[in-house]
Amino acid sequence: MTSNRLTNGPSIVVMVAVLLSACGGSGADVAPEPAGCPSDEAVDRFLADWRAASPTELLAAEGSIEDALCAQRKIVQRLEPSLGAPIGYKAGLTSAPSQERFGVESPVRGVLLEGMLLQDGANVSATFGAQPLYEADLLVVVADEAVNNARDPEEVLSHLSGVIPFIELPDLAVAGGAAALNGPALTAINVAARLGVVGETVPVEQSQEFLQALADMTVRVVDQNGAELATAQGSAVLGHPLNAVLWLVESGVRFSAGDYVSVGSIGPLLTPEQGQGISVIYEGLPGDPVVSVNFY
Repeated sequence: MTSNRLTNGPSIVVMVAVLLSACGGSGADVAPEPAGCPSDEAVDRFLADWRAASPTELLAAEGSIEDALCAQRKIVQRLEPSLGAPIGYKAGLTSAPSQERFGVESPVRGVLLEGMLLQDGANVSATFGAQPLYEADLLVVVADEAVNNARDPEEVLSHLSGVIPFIELPDLAVAGGAAALNGPALTAINVAARLGVVGETVPVEQSQEFLQALADMTVRVVDQNGAELATAQGSAVLGHPLNAVLWLVESGVRFSAGDYVSVGSIGPLLTPEQGQGISVIYEGLPGDPVVSVNFY
């Protein structure tokens, strides 16, 4: 594992639970593969292109979400030997502009692997993927399994231990990029999860002020010269970032203590440029935390 990678993930028991949840069942009760699930050969071709950062073909574009999640499961299983075990989930398309861009009416979900997460200040190739992008995001850390019974953002907050500044580095992977992808196709490729850069954990404060700060915070993306490239409020994510956790539970996810959750885009998807230094500032959270990445 490189010096940039995050190493303090949850236990192996938690990691296995995350993967089984992603598969939609327990080890003793695995659902049969849906008829429209992409073949092993198609998934292997996708991953060969993905590893080479070469544009690839669509998976499950004409299939159901069940077909897409089956493809996603196969991809995650094949990536584990190189990227480590699952450590949580990501919600994608959690803002109205992102849903409009991909022609969907609801979010989608993917799985985060340990080796995808890099430390603050990481140096990353601007061509890290076939269709590389970056976006302001936020991770939250699950404190206990009672979060699965939460009914609103306030109850979600009571079962979290921290929030983490996060620059996600997705790879749309397929030839044609966003224009070629729909909800099932994006789900099939694990919602474009590839890399992400994490900042310092902000401990959760169990207060109305902290809950409101998550919605009201101004999230600014600036370059190495201080030029502002994007800005958005936390409420851009489903009205409140913690609604992403509620949606994931509604979609079938069961969280365990220590899981990470990427709440989704806070603002637009942007294209990295060689020599660019990017910082994301969370104005309104305690200490106005910052996380940065450098593209070479």
